[in-house]
Amino acid sequence: MARAEASNGQGQLDVITIGRASVDLYGQQIGSRLEDSTSFAKSVGGCPANIAIGTARLGLKSALVTRVGQEQFGAFIREQMVREGVETAGIVTDQARLTALAFVSVENDKSFPLLFYRENCADMALSEDDIDEAFFSRARAVVVTGTHFSRPNSDAAQKKAIRLMRGKGGKVAFDIDYRPNLWGLAGHAAGDERYVKSDRVSQHLKTVLPDCDLIVGTEEEVLIASGEDDLLKALKTIRAVSDAVIVLKRGPMGCIVYEGAIPDDLENGIVGQGFPIEVYNVLGAGDAFMSGFLRGWLGGESFETAATWANACGAFAVSRLLCSPESPTFEELRYFLEHGSKHHALRKDDAINHIHWATTRRGDIPLLMGFACDHRSQFEEMAARVGADPERISAFKVLAVKAASKVAQGRRGYGMLIDEKYGREALFEATRHDFDWIGRPVELPGSRPLRFEFGQDIGSQLVEWPVTHTIKCLCFYHPDDTAGLKEEQQQKLVALFQASRKVGRELLIEVITGKNGPLRDDTVAQVLDELYALGIRPDWWKLEPQASKAAWTNIEATISRNDPWCRGVVLLGLDAPAADLEAAFSATADASIVKGFAVGRTIFGHAAEEWLAGRMDDEAAIAEMADRFGRLTKAWLATRKRAAA
Repeated sequence: MARAEASNGQGQLDVITIGRASVDLYGQQIGSRLEDSTSFAKSVGGCPANIAIGTARLGLKSALVTRVGQEQFGAFIREQMVREGVETAGIVTDQARLTALAFVSVENDKSFPLLFYRENCADMALSEDDIDEAFFSRARAVVVTGTHFSRPNSDAAQKKAIRLMRGKGGKVAFDIDYRPNLWGLAGHAAGDERYVKSDRVSQHLKTVLPDCDLIVGTEEEVLIASGEDDLLKALKTIRAVSDAVIVLKRGPMGCIVYEGAIPDDLENGIVGQGFPIEVYNVLGAGDAFMSGFLRGWLGGESFETAATWANACGAFAVSRLLCSPESPTFEELRYFLEHGSKHHALRKDDAINHIHWATTRRGDIPLLMGFACDHRSQFEEMAARVGADPERISAFKVLAVKAASKVAQGRRGYGMLIDEKYGREALFEATRHDFDWIGRPVELPGSRPLRFEFGQDIGSQLVEWPVTHTIKCLCFYHPDDTAGLKEEQQQKLVALFQASRKVGRELLIEVITGKNGPLRDDTVAQVLDELYALGIRPDWWKLEPQASKAAWTNIEATISRNDPWCRGVVLLGLDAPAADLEAAFSATADASIVKGFAVGRTIFGHAAEEWLAGRMDDEAAIAEMADRFGRLTKAWLATRKRAAA
């Protein structure tokens, strides 16, 4: 019926979370009923899954114990956990049940309709057999959650985990996480209902309290865990059966921590700094809060610090739309605590948003060797020169992908640039190979001032792209351009950058400067400074080779000063002979910001013309391009090896 996933690590863990793991689908029309939502943003959801991701982003070594279905949504959860750095050895694939779903809309700042699809779902089938003693022996703490005490099998699983953790001297944290309709106390349409009194639930949860070291809940959750109707009495009832640290969450008022006896004046607990912000979506805020508190608590910080971090993490989540994707990284948290924000709505703070974006990208790419076959006008000119049908260009680009794959052989650091006009089949072919990176151009070839190829409403085009594809835009830009030309091109680049962030796609800006003016040691650095001043922070830059070491020093200093989170620079080829490119590679040996190259005509130029003219067959074209691409990659790797020596 079920099988456990292979472990992705054997080291020590800070925390294991247990319970719900779902796919959340959030309506993107804010201020709309769920009935009227027309498009949805997908993310990992469920309290324990959110906490596993939230703590991992804050630097803890976390793991999740749950079940997912043997289908695409289950695979998505597992893959996202790996991307987030969460240990997946405790995730079990249930072959008989589907992964849980949750649909959400934001009607207003107080109404968030939530529809759970959880009947006989995978995570609620969690059993004692899924709790592996050896796995739990690696962890310092476990987080159990309220919903998974609602079924006998999952209740037994969590209680086994508690016994194992206490038996080894570890910590037990309890996030009460009360969802009445998941206890059968409200109808399907009442997913956002936070409190229904139930003696049955209270009596059951009270059996968990004595074994906890940390208990976290809202006022309503404290009431249900205690069975009381008065908050002060509820806290004292919990204290009577548990020595745990109690954290009372109070929404926009932050939280209060009670370490010992409960005072008669509830305000006399330990408090952290609060962060009043605009409420955008409350769902997931508690999970981000718990992540922040765990980071402080397990990290040996004071309760004041843990509470401050928790409040800040909750503020981030409540100011954004989704759950786990909105949890801050530790870099983001530290920046916010040091600098604050002038925005009441944190999602409008460009500086914080950039740190969030840059520190949650999909994987690290420290090396990029790209085969660029995104050329359109050059291929059209070539086809016209040899009298070939332009429709044949598409078939040649598929051969280019096969050539690149022959060189890459599944190894890391290889990528491709492919256009949409002639490269549709090539893009499909590329998905069959394990490239680290795929980029796609959006510029109208040769345009100056810059124009987009398929219409100027660029955002509506990008939303249709796979999330793994990087936007590439070439702009012919020189510091000596006229003010009018600069302004027009800058407006296009700003619009593209804003659209890329809105739709969640990485951006590479290719700047060619030397064709439109002198290329001095400071020319490209000046261009980058001008674009950075507009708020444009692309993930990558693609730049022409520079004539001097000083030019690369200036470029690297400019990027470091404006955006230390930039992925880096890749070199373009401009149809240069291979020997010239190899010399250009060597010239970047001391420029650590240069991560690789994306070269095209040097690799495909001869083969393309011969093939289009009918003088070369498919296999010969693939072999020639693979040989040229392979020689360039060897030259680049040799340069990096010498630089590291």
